[in-house]
Amino acid sequence: MRELILGGARSGKSLLAEQRARDSGLKVTYLATAQALDGEMARRVAHHRARRPADWGCVEETLHLPQRLRELAAPDTCLLVDCLTLWLSNLLFAGQAATQAEAGEAIDCPLFREQTAALIDTLPQLPGHVILVSNEVGWGIVPMHPVSRLFADEQGRLNQRVAAVCDQVTLVAAGLPLSLKTPPPAA
Repeated sequence: MRELILGGARSGKSLLAEQRARDSGLKVTYLATAQALDGEMARRVAHHRARRPADWGCVEETLHLPQRLRELAAPDTCLLVDCLTLWLSNLLFAGQAATQAEAGEAIDCPLFREQTAALIDTLPQLPGHVILVSNEVGWGIVPMHPVSRLFADEQGRLNQRVAAVCDQVTLVAAGLPLSLKTPPPAA
């Protein structure tokens, strides 16, 4: 089972993902994609860490998410990835995409292309339950800055591609889940 949970900032998407991971009855491993590069992000990471059950495993993976998912997935495991948005940002800044966008150049970022394609190829093959959290960033105005436009465009494209290969997709707004895609009934 592959599940995508989308929502805006502070919508409750991570809380819902954590609840679904707890309810899965499986061993849970939390895959954290954040990098605590400043005090504010360090506080966010600490907040997420403090509310997770002590028996959950935690693995940090900022760039090579598909490979890490293949290593950790198992029939008795629920993998919770929080979040695809930070992973995408990491990819764009680790390669040259952000710099190229800033300079008004065409974007050519092999790391980004390879890793996002690998994620889409990998997800349907994984055993167990995989829950992916991602931000819905496309409901506002078109950003003025080239890097922000690049990020919003690529986040929207990534969410569409991930949703297409997931069995279940849920949108969270104001803490309320709205089912966008449900798995077919078991035969």
